[in-house]
Amino acid sequence: MAYHAGTGRQPVCGGLFPGSDLGHKYFCAEPTGAAPAGLSAAPTSSGPAAPAGTPRHPAALGGGTGGGAAVPQPHSNAASEVPSPAEMEPDRPIGYGAFGVVWSVTDPRDGRKVALKKMPNVFQNLVSCKRVFRELRMLCFFKHDNVLSALDILQPPQIDCFEEIYVITELMQSDLHKVIVSPQPLTTDHIKVFLYQILRGLKYLHSAGILHRDIKPGNLLVNSNCLLKICDFGLARVEEPDPSRHMTQEVVTQYYRAPEVLMGSRHYGAAIDVWSVGCIFAEMLGRRILFQAQSPIQQLDLITDLLGTPPLSAMVSACEGARAHILRGPHKPPSLSVLYMLSEGATHEAVHLLCRMLVFDPNKRISGSDALLHPYLDEGRLRYHTCMCQCCYSVPSGRVYTRDFEPEAERPFSHSYEQSLLSVWQGKELIHRFITEHQQGKRVPLCINPQSAAFKTFIRSTAWHSSKVSRKEER
Repeated sequence: MAYHAGTGRQPVCGGLFPGSDLGHKYFCAEPTGAAPAGLSAAPTSSGPAAPAGTPRHPAALGGGTGGGAAVPQPHSNAASEVPSPAEMEPDRPIGYGAFGVVWSVTDPRDGRKVALKKMPNVFQNLVSCKRVFRELRMLCFFKHDNVLSALDILQPPQIDCFEEIYVITELMQSDLHKVIVSPQPLTTDHIKVFLYQILRGLKYLHSAGILHRDIKPGNLLVNSNCLLKICDFGLARVEEPDPSRHMTQEVVTQYYRAPEVLMGSRHYGAAIDVWSVGCIFAEMLGRRILFQAQSPIQQLDLITDLLGTPPLSAMVSACEGARAHILRGPHKPPSLSVLYMLSEGATHEAVHLLCRMLVFDPNKRISGSDALLHPYLDEGRLRYHTCMCQCCYSVPSGRVYTRDFEPEAERPFSHSYEQSLLSVWQGKELIHRFITEHQQGKRVPLCINPQSAAFKTFIRSTAWHSSKVSRKEER
């Protein structure tokens, strides 16, 4: 029989951030389609139509593995249609990523508001070329409701004039940072459904072998109906299986940086993203940054103030200077009980899950997959799949649920192409060919009108931002 959700639960998410209270990073004044009114447990009629055959009607929502999630499908051209470029003009800036600027634009093909990300300075050097190509391929690879993906790529010019890349993604209304610092209520139900979606997206990324390496509230886009997507893959990379291979330490915004990175470990894994999620979880509970330090050393001191002095076994990969700093200080006992003081929402279940995420030793830290199995997230899973997701649907007799509530990637993300990328010109040819092939059989191609005033402003803002922001890039 179909699962009928109870009617006693109240909506908790309607009008989460109305108007311009949050100074939206991604704001769509005319969102397309009817969004759910909130996190009401009553099932809605939105979502995919029931397929032919006998559907599965689970009586409860338990975790699942494997499979894939529904994503917006590209529009296909009629056979008689001759594709000709459709011009689009930037509307206004809505945010800056790790390596690019994002503007709101209107898709001239259907009038839909979307986000346009410009990746500038792609071919300055081989490092930049590899990084941008990696991010571009990732955005086209992703197929998950809680991970931002590329809807389209603008048609590139002739290869001799090819200098930057423009990617179209879904336009979201705001980000989790603005929600946290706003005066809007952030209830336990909000926290559970947000945390569930973060971990659901993270499980997908990690199953593909991808480390995000910059999980923070500002990189978690949200809509007023509480849908959440992980974004900004400018620092993402494929997990390195060889522990002898050194990885860059210039990753993750300091407040969300894991202890192993702060202590100079030359190799790390998916556990650094889980630590970041733990910091965000505590920040949602307390409405303030958990470890807000002025320097990496002070950041490490704040962590040991809470977790206590780590054992030597937890510092085997640390650099000598960081290990000496810890050992020459006074021994600190753990003070995890202070987490109960974050808010009324810091219940025993919440603190238990938080403590499993905020573990100094990455080998003992809970994984994203195991975190999803924690009982604290049962209610978040129920609410998400009852009225918010695209992978389940409603029928007259009740709600029909997908077989896999937390799907993994269908295959690992491959970066083998990077080994043969030996020059900037070779990279330019590969990227140009990738975009051209990606557009084949898709909708009418898009291009930007370079003579428009909006485009000139777009260029100036990008140039200004590039001159102000500098980041060390990975080899």
